[in-house]
Amino acid sequence: MRIKICGMSEQRLIDEAAALGVEFCGFVFYEPSPRNVSPRLVASLDTHGMKRVGVFVRQSAEETERIASEAGLDFVQLHGGQSAAFAGRFPAERVIRVLWPGKYSSVQALQQDIDAFADTCGMYLLDAGMGSGRELDWQSLADLSFPHPWFLSGGLGPDNVARALSACSPDGLDFNSKLESSPGRKSGELMEKAVAAVRACASGASDCGRGAADSRKGDRL
Repeated sequence: MRIKICGMSEQRLIDEAAALGVEFCGFVFYEPSPRNVSPRLVASLDTHGMKRVGVFVRQSAEETERIASEAGLDFVQLHGGQSAAFAGRFPAERVIRVLWPGKYSSVQALQQDIDAFADTCGMYLLDAGMGSGRELDWQSLADLSFPHPWFLSGGLGPDNVARALSACSPDGLDFNSKLESSPGRKSGELMEKAVAAVRACASGASDCGRGAADSRKGDRL
């Protein structure tokens, strides 16, 4: 099970995430967000081999390309409903396409967009929307078919990993606001508990999902 922690900005916490075996480290390039970072800051951070993912919302394709180069990103995560033509400016294997199931009138309509973007992305991420801390209807995702690996996001924390994975079968989990001690500030303790919960579920351990700590919801991406 792949693990991604988004909204990172501090070297100490990045060090801790890497030590826990987290595979993807996400950086938010969106000014209204309390998790917003600059390309210069991201370029200065050592992610210890974790894949570097940039979250983009309003930037043009040209600005996205510039930031991706300056920050040394491995992936661009398109969180703003960017078109297939926009995504086509990047190698497909470097694009994470974000979709919001709650915006679709039916599972069939969501499946149509999953299929439509297949040629311009290498992975998908299904989210409840802009780091709101809300959970998706996980059961409704169970019958979707993905041509590429996909991440489940939206209100995930140590306390609900087991429920999420019992309802659907993502290739990875994307954590953000539920692992924070305050908006924009990750908690090393919550990161450790979340990773432990994922590992327990992946191994089929009987204590999968136990030992969760309370976490605070963020208000934005």
